[in-house]
Amino acid sequence: MQSHTQHFELVELCKAGDRRAQFQLYQAYSKAMFNVCLRMMGDREAAEDVLQNAFVDIFGKLDSFRFEASVGSWIKRIVINQCINSLKKRKMHFVEFSSVQIPDQSSEPVVDQLEVERIKEAMKDLPDGYRTVFNLYLMEGYDHKEIGKILGISEGASKSQYSRAKAKLRELLSDKSNVC
Repeated sequence: MQSHTQHFELVELCKAGDRRAQFQLYQAYSKAMFNVCLRMMGDREAAEDVLQNAFVDIFGKLDSFRFEASVGSWIKRIVINQCINSLKKRKMHFVEFSSVQIPDQSSEPVVDQLEVERIKEAMKDLPDGYRTVFNLYLMEGYDHKEIGKILGISEGASKSQYSRAKAKLRELLSDKSNVC
């Protein structure tokens, strides 16, 4: 990865319309951001579309970038927002559960117990709302309060969606292992 100084110079060149610099910025972040898109969108074609739109957005908003955060975290925020907006257009649904008790899930998380590839594959079969909260919480490191603000749902709904996503994931993984 490049140093902060190189990123500053690269961003400044991109702001000036330097196509080579834009390509370098794209090359530096596109693979990691595609993986974020793929996890959140659940399928390759949708992930490619979102990534394309995100980078159009990134290059369009570079003038507003002030180096208050790293270039990578700024880009990632735009990519995640693009994913969420795309999912909302697909009518992602979140269910509000104000009186539902979330069971204590303090035992080992599902990720520690199963192979990563099987989980990634099963995540594609999760409903959009479950997959989004699961990704934002477990993969991207947001807490439920932040997820609630990002998605316009309550903290409780985020916790509920996460809990239900884990249960559905366990069910999907159990079904797939019984088929083999």
